[in-house]
Amino acid sequence: MSNFAENLASLPAIDHLDALELLHGDTVQARMENKQGQAGSLRVYHALYQEFGCINAVAADKGLRLYAEHTEDARANPGKHPNIDRLFAVDAAQPFAVRLIAK
Repeated sequence: MSNFAENLASLPAIDHLDALELLHGDTVQARMENKQGQAGSLRVYHALYQEFGCINAVAADKGLRLYAEHTEDARANPGKHPNIDRLFAVDAAQPFAVRLIAK
C-alpha cells in the first residue's frame, strides 16, 4: 500500500504554478498556494485537474486515494484537513472548475 509521500513524488511538478483556485461558476470556493503547508495539496489537485479536467466525483475519489493515510485521519478528525474534507463533499451535480495561476 502506498503512502502520501510516495504518491506525491509520482505526480507532475508544480514549479510553474503560483496557485490553483477551485470555482463554482465565477465564485472562488478555495485557493491553494505553492507554499509550505499547501504545496502537497496543490500538487494533488493539479494532477487531478490534468487527468479529469475538473474536480468531479471520480477525481475526488482518486484524490482521496492519493492522500492515502491522511484520508483516514481526515475522516476521524473533520476540519483538520480542509483540502481532503473538500473531496469528501464534492457534489456530482456541480464539480469544481479549476483555475491555474502561473508564476
